[in-house]
Amino acid sequence: MARYLTRYIEQEIKETLETSGVVVVAGPKFCGKTTTCQLFAKSKFVLDTKAKIDLAQSNPEGILVGASPRLIDEWQNVPDLWNAARSFVDASSDKFGLLLFTGSSTPADKNEIYHSGAGRIVTIDMRTMSLFESGESDGAVSIKDLFDNPNTKLLHIDETHSIHDTAFYICRGGWPLSITPDRNKSLRITQNYYSTLFEFENSKNKKFRNKKPEIFFMILRSYARHISTEAKRKTLMSDVNEHDDRNLDPETFDSYVEALKDLYIIKDIEAWNPNLRSRTSIITSPTRHFIDTSIAAGALHISPDDLINDPETFGLFFEDFAIKELSVYAQPSQGIIQHYRDGNGLECDAVLRLNNGKYALIEIKLGGENLVAEGSKTLLALRKKILGSNHNPPSFLMIITASGNAYTTSDGIYVVPIHMLRG
Repeated sequence: MARYLTRYIEQEIKETLETSGVVVVAGPKFCGKTTTCQLFAKSKFVLDTKAKIDLAQSNPEGILVGASPRLIDEWQNVPDLWNAARSFVDASSDKFGLLLFTGSSTPADKNEIYHSGAGRIVTIDMRTMSLFESGESDGAVSIKDLFDNPNTKLLHIDETHSIHDTAFYICRGGWPLSITPDRNKSLRITQNYYSTLFEFENSKNKKFRNKKPEIFFMILRSYARHISTEAKRKTLMSDVNEHDDRNLDPETFDSYVEALKDLYIIKDIEAWNPNLRSRTSIITSPTRHFIDTSIAAGALHISPDDLINDPETFGLFFEDFAIKELSVYAQPSQGIIQHYRDGNGLECDAVLRLNNGKYALIEIKLGGENLVAEGSKTLLALRKKILGSNHNPPSFLMIITASGNAYTTSDGIYVVPIHMLRG
C-alpha cells in the first residue's frame, strides 16, 4: 500500500469541521480528496454505482445518517443531498462536524439546489500536491515565515536540484498516484490520467455527457498554447477554429469553457486592482491557468526535454506551475493569488494576498542573472508606485526560479528556487 503523504489542506478541513456543519472538499479527480477526507471520517457512503446513486436519490436524508463526520463521496451525483444536508444540520443537536462532502465537478443540475448553504455548508478547494507535500521541496523557505519576519536574510545552497528536475515536475504534475521513484512510470500515469479526462458515457450530468470530448481537447490545447497569458476569448476561439478547422460559435465555446471550470481543470487567475493614486489604468483581464500544469503538457504532448529545448514555452509553463505551488502554500493562511498589469505595461506575475491585508509581490522566472535582474526591476518599480500612493506597502518582494540557490539581493528581494518553498 502506498504511503500517505500529509497535505496542507488537512488543517483547514479540521478547523472548518469545528466551525461548520458540512464541509465540501472540491477539486479535480485523482487529486486525493477522498483519501485525505477519510482521515477525518467516522463513516462514509460512496456514490460510485448506479444502485447507490438511485438509493441516494430516493432517500437523500437516509444516507446522511451515520457516525460523524460522515463522508459522502462524489456528492454532486445527487444534487438534492445539498438540500438534505441543510435540514440534517438544522435537525441535529450538534451543529458542527457532521458531514464531509467531496466533489470532482459541480452538481449535474444547479437548479436542484434550493439554498446557498450559508451558515451550514463551507466549501474548500483542494489542489494537486505541491513539491513540499510530495517530499521534493526541502522547505528551506516558508511563505508564512517571510510574512511574519519580512526582514529575514536568506542564504541556502543546494546543488542537488537541476532545471531538468523542474521540467519533469511540470510534466508529471502533482497527482498522488504519479508520485513514484520511477520517473518514466510517473509520466505514463499522468498521461493515462489525461487521456481519460472526458469519459462521460455514464455521467448523469448532461452538461458533460452531451459534449464532444474532441472539442474539450481542442479547447485545452488552445488554453495550453496561451498558458499564463491574458488571451481574450476571441483569441482562444480563433485559435481553436484555425488549428482544428472548426467554427465554434461563442455560446458553444463558452459552454465548454464553463464545463472545464466545473470539472476543476482550468482556473483563471483574476487581476489585482489596488487603490493607487495614479491615472494609469489597471488591466483587469484574467490570466489563463490550469489546476495542474501537467494537463497543459498533455494537451500539447510536451515532454520534459521539450521544455528544456524551448525556453519561451518553459517560462510560461513554469509560471503556471509556480502559481499552483503558491496557491497550495497560501491556503493555510487563507491567501489568494492574483496578478497585476497596468496600462503602462508594468506587470507582476503573482500577488499573494492574505485575509489580514498583508500581501507580497512575486515575479516568476526560470533563473539566471539576466532574468533575475529583469524581475527585480519590475518588483522595485511596482513597489515604488505603491509607496507613492496611499496603499499599504508589500510585506516582501520575491522572485521564484526553476533552480539554483536561495538568497536575498542587495535590494532586499528574496530569490527562491521552487524546490525550496513551503507554506
